Amino acid sequence: MTVTVSDIEAASDRFDDESVVRETPIETSRLLDEEIGADVRLKMEHLQRTGSFKTRGAYNKLKRVSKSSPRTTEAIAASAGNHAQGVALTATKTGLRSTIVMPKNAPQAKIDATESYGADVVLHGRNFREAMDHAQSLVTEESVFVHAYDDPDIVAGQGTIGLEILSQVPDADTVIVPIGGGGLIAGVATAIGERSPETRIIGVQVDGASTVPQSLQKGEPQTIDSVQTIADGIATGGISSLTLDAIETYVDEVVTVSDTAVAESVLFLLERTKQLTEGAGAVPVAALQSGAIDVEGETVVSLLSGGNLSMNDLQRILTHGLTHRGQLVKLQVHIVDQPGEMTTLSELIAEYGANIRDVNHERSVKELGVENAYLEFRIETSGSAQTDRIVDAIRDEGYDVTRMS
Repeated sequence: MTVTVSDIEAASDRFDDESVVRETPIETSRLLDEEIGADVRLKMEHLQRTGSFKTRGAYNKLKRVSKSSPRTTEAIAASAGNHAQGVALTATKTGLRSTIVMPKNAPQAKIDATESYGADVVLHGRNFREAMDHAQSLVTEESVFVHAYDDPDIVAGQGTIGLEILSQVPDADTVIVPIGGGGLIAGVATAIGERSPETRIIGVQVDGASTVPQSLQKGEPQTIDSVQTIADGIATGGISSLTLDAIETYVDEVVTVSDTAVAESVLFLLERTKQLTEGAGAVPVAALQSGAIDVEGETVVSLLSGGNLSMNDLQRILTHGLTHRGQLVKLQVHIVDQPGEMTTLSELIAEYGANIRDVNHERSVKELGVENAYLEFRIETSGSAQTDRIVDAIRDEGYDVTRMS
């Protein structure tokens, strides 16, 4: 199986309904330019109707199926969320029923969204691979399986983003693309690699879901059984021969970033560009901000691939990111267990402008005397400098205080 630029151009011609797939804009960020030392452009693919690029591949696939296989009445897919929504919407638009198998731990927001586009959702398995196996077992002669990345039609559909980037930023020196199963980068890299071979293509994975470096080293797709990352949109745990071949041919470099770097970039995009992306969508920006790649002086396109972030995941990312910044801090204060101590310490923290998120009064610690206890404050500050002032003030009042995070 191979994908050509002609396939990608044909996919672009099939996109005849802007309520399904539209050309997404390019935006800039002066603060990101200054931080990175480059002209950084943001490809806003998270602004697609379903919140991600996935509708492109699914629409290309099902438009072809609806014309070439009139007996097909149903689309079946497996997905952790974004592909599910893309298949559900495009199946409805092309007159097909859809059944989507999602892992049991899929975010409820993505389940609800998938159902809202007309799909029947089946929850099965603990991860994407188990959901995939079950979905494939449901395929009949009257249905078509829509793979998330191991399908030339899917890759060609995703590749239309590459054509748009070349049209919108013809002088791009580097394009940065997240990698899960590889369908997105395979399509984008094929389009750009053939039309603008001087443009560098860099792929990014998260440490806890990194399969491409090992696959490139061994020359064949590698999988991992346990995927741990906040970037659930690229937590596939494997790639395919189709996508690996394209990566080997057209991608110049593949780097990895940490979950902490991803959380930081989600917060940056939200605070400074007013764009809410999911973890996978922020991965290319994380590669820039963490220094994983050098693009100084270049014109760079960073592909924001998705924005389907549930409120639970947002809270988790905010907590992780603020803790790493030193803006969410846990302090343990050793006190004599008598009335008024919590009030005294709370007032002291308030004097320095910090907000107390919660307090725990802990007495059941072996080394504590009968008359002693710990007060554990989780506080919100502006950063490490403010936290240091609060810690010094507590110590000046005669308390033993430990910064726990």
